[in-house]
Amino acid sequence: MSKLLKEQISDMQMLCEDVYRMKIKSEYVSLNAKPGQFVNIRCGGIDALLRRPISICDVDRENNTFDIVFQIKGKGTEKLCHKCAGEVDIMAPLGNPFSLDDKYKSICVVGGGIGTFPLLYLLKSSTASEKTALMGFRSESAVVLEEQFKAAANTVEVVTDDGTYGKKAFVTELLEQRILEQKPDIVYTCGPAPMMRKVAAIAEKSDIACQVSMEQRMGCGIGACLVCACKTKKGGNDDWGFSHVCKDGPVFWSTDVCWE
Repeated sequence: MSKLLKEQISDMQMLCEDVYRMKIKSEYVSLNAKPGQFVNIRCGGIDALLRRPISICDVDRENNTFDIVFQIKGKGTEKLCHKCAGEVDIMAPLGNPFSLDDKYKSICVVGGGIGTFPLLYLLKSSTASEKTALMGFRSESAVVLEEQFKAAANTVEVVTDDGTYGKKAFVTELLEQRILEQKPDIVYTCGPAPMMRKVAAIAEKSDIACQVSMEQRMGCGIGACLVCACKTKKGGNDDWGFSHVCKDGPVFWSTDVCWE
């Protein structure tokens, strides 16, 4: 159950240019948040009235904290990166989480850019014996959280679009190669829509379950408005309708999403 909370910022760190990690003290969120869920945070200022949805990147239950990682994309996130201390107004935890069934003994996460962030908490929460993380970034300067992913997964591979770090390749190419080497029980992905569409197609072709975390602009964050509507299958058949990413997602089974 989500709550409207006023919590304290315990730390703020710049990970790379325009990307920040905020650590927030919250017993309620740290105890209740599940991988794939997000917070809707008030950034402040009359020019940033709407809350911003940001995925939960990590949780520390021992210290009652959780982390969000975000990129500056506009006035709201610009204001947020300057909040180095003090109080934040959040609605959390929100959304439909990833499925972490114990039957999945081998998992693979595929992240693109800022879409890699919610996959860290997923890896740390999974009971799978084999965990693979495939991460794609624009360039070396954009690579973040690699060490944290290495601590959470058995295998981590990083590629960049321009070849300045790791291989010059698309992360979907890594997935195709990984499936040839060791077919996972399930694939989880988050990142740009074209990347996730390709990941979903690769998984479906190989008969592998796949969950996607959709990124959409949001208004209310609780399903009361229509800002984050996306086309999905309804009722387990071929009938198509619209779902709210904030309430019905952000995590969906890839075969339930209309990618066209």
